Amino acid sequence: MKKYTSLILTVAAVAIVGATLLSSNYSTSQLQAMEIDPVMEQIHAMGGIQLVMPEAFAETDCSMLENSGRNVVEFDLIGESVMLPIMGGGEYYAMVFSGQVPGPTLRVTQGDVVVMTLTIPTDELTAHGNDMHSSQMSSAFFGAVQPGESSTYCYIAESAGVFKYHCSGVDLLAMDQHVLSGMYGIAIVDPLNGYKKLMVEKTKVENGEVVIDRQWYGPDALEFQLQYNQLYLTEAGTYDAVAMHAHKNTATVVNGMQFGYVPNGVHNHLIKGDANSNIFVAQPWNESEFKQYQSQLLYVETGQPVRIFVENQGNEPVYFHIVGEILDRVTQGNRVQSAATETWLLGGSQNMIVDLVFDEPGTYAAVNHDYAAIYSGAATVFVAGDYFDLNPTLAGAGLGTGPSYAYAIGNPSDAVPPMGMNSIEHPAINVHGLYTDEVAQQKIDEGAIPLWTAFESLGLPS
Repeated sequence: MKKYTSLILTVAAVAIVGATLLSSNYSTSQLQAMEIDPVMEQIHAMGGIQLVMPEAFAETDCSMLENSGRNVVEFDLIGESVMLPIMGGGEYYAMVFSGQVPGPTLRVTQGDVVVMTLTIPTDELTAHGNDMHSSQMSSAFFGAVQPGESSTYCYIAESAGVFKYHCSGVDLLAMDQHVLSGMYGIAIVDPLNGYKKLMVEKTKVENGEVVIDRQWYGPDALEFQLQYNQLYLTEAGTYDAVAMHAHKNTATVVNGMQFGYVPNGVHNHLIKGDANSNIFVAQPWNESEFKQYQSQLLYVETGQPVRIFVENQGNEPVYFHIVGEILDRVTQGNRVQSAATETWLLGGSQNMIVDLVFDEPGTYAAVNHDYAAIYSGAATVFVAGDYFDLNPTLAGAGLGTGPSYAYAIGNPSDAVPPMGMNSIEHPAINVHGLYTDEVAQQKIDEGAIPLWTAFESLGLPS
């Protein structure tokens, strides 16, 4: 993917605090028409606004923390701007961490020291920052990192859970543009003592009566990560601040893509005998020519504990629901919030951990149960077990077999978080995600399966 060379930030002045902190897409004529009081002139002159004085921060001295006896985890990010594809053809001007949307997932254990370094390439056109919500410090302390420079800060991951990280803009200026153009990710902080066992309450008939039957599962689970967001784009593929302020999004995305986890042409062929006969209502990434962007399903085994790390990165609420299933447990901040619930609401920059067990073979769509969000991209399909009886066909094609399709073609790399203390290893991983070509090749080098070549070599449809 190519870098784009058009100017990203065109801010010449600001008139109100909201514009100062959140937006950068005002024209010169608009700015000249605004009255700028002396306070706002000072804010603009310093490039943003400092919200917290450094004296208020928790311990952040890197040399002290790195020699504190705690485990130290280094987390390096590159802030850059690239062109990435959007549904229906075309590209948009994306801002990314390390060549992908969302950025790489950080996974640590509660109490670890995180050493976060952000580097901005020399040819990048704007500065970027980083705010990690798993820290107890402000991005104001870190500040913007200019092109050609690197900066590091350190913190202790004191609280367990799922936490957003994102670009803090240029000292908070244009933060909305940077985040909603792709500069976000998550940090998973595993509890120091590991995850809790899962209890699923069912019923059974005993001595002619219906009684409670509590089933217990160990803390280990097959894990996925799902991050929800919106895109606000002009027809030219640039960020549209006016649409954002009006809450009129162009698309709803999960891990950066609309309908990224739905069937593709190969699934059509295997199930219906016709690569062009869709088995799902929306399949925009059918062909293998999309390579790492070709849609891929999520595969699980029946009776196996599944853990989903969910983050709402965007402006709109997420009403998380899995069609045909119950969320057996919802955890936030290492505290159980609910058991056996149908839907759980996440506001902006809010997260949860969902634990559940798929009892029956089938297809299950995880959705944002806002109907507009479903139809604009927020549908993710899980396949439990060998629902379509395809394992014999896949085995005959040389793709292997097992209790679920995951053993044959793997799960999408962008939906699989790094391994943690209670993770069940995925049988295989395929290359999937809103990645630059360089990142996709890196995944292949690390052992992920490039399905666009695997399918073609077996004579399956492209």
